[in-house]
Amino acid sequence: MYKGLNIRPPYFEIGPKAYIYGEEMLKLAKVIDKTAMKYDLDVIVTPQYTDIKLLADNTERIFVFAQHMDYLPVGRGLGSVLPEAVKAAGAKGVMLNHAEKPLTMEEIEKTIKRADEVGLGTIVCADTVEDIKAIAKMSPNLIVAEPTELIGTGKTSDSNYVIETIETVREINPEIMVLQGAGISNGQDVYNTIKLGAQATGSTSGILKADDPYAMVEEMLYNLRKAWDELHK
Repeated sequence: MYKGLNIRPPYFEIGPKAYIYGEEMLKLAKVIDKTAMKYDLDVIVTPQYTDIKLLADNTERIFVFAQHMDYLPVGRGLGSVLPEAVKAAGAKGVMLNHAEKPLTMEEIEKTIKRADEVGLGTIVCADTVEDIKAIAKMSPNLIVAEPTELIGTGKTSDSNYVIETIETVREINPEIMVLQGAGISNGQDVYNTIKLGAQATGSTSGILKADDPYAMVEEMLYNLRKAWDELHK
């Protein structure tokens, strides 16, 4: 596990996927950055590779992560995403094994090790409790517990799944923080998920497909802070 990633719960992850890029992505990132400072929250943003440096150079509070990377060393490998290049662009970490970019368990383990080598945090997506257990033993920094069938549906994980996945990871390595993802559509979903005991949650379509994405960032981060403070104060 890379020890230099100083993300504190409650945190949030916003994954633009391939919806936006360039100047539009930067405008959204600046809104996220300002809102994160307003509520004293750590927020991971995973832009297109070509926007990593743009966001890293023009924001203060957000953690810019790559959407994926490969475990190859410096050298041959045209079309691959080199860990050293991700780091040099200003990323703080990398997301791995999203449902839209799945990896084998062997690939996940090798890529986590490469991330540790170059000084990048890792947030690894997992679906089933069995997968979460296997990935937790690889010691990433963060795990996204996210049922694949719920992604983009507006339906969130049930309480049993949330509680079981958190407890599973805690038993293996309590240093790994767990984000409960999939189906987060509005501030109420964020609030409910955190109140179940999650350390974090996140959203893509809930923000990017909202009538006012900037207002939805505000709504979600406000509810993240509210739920956490109610639960822990």
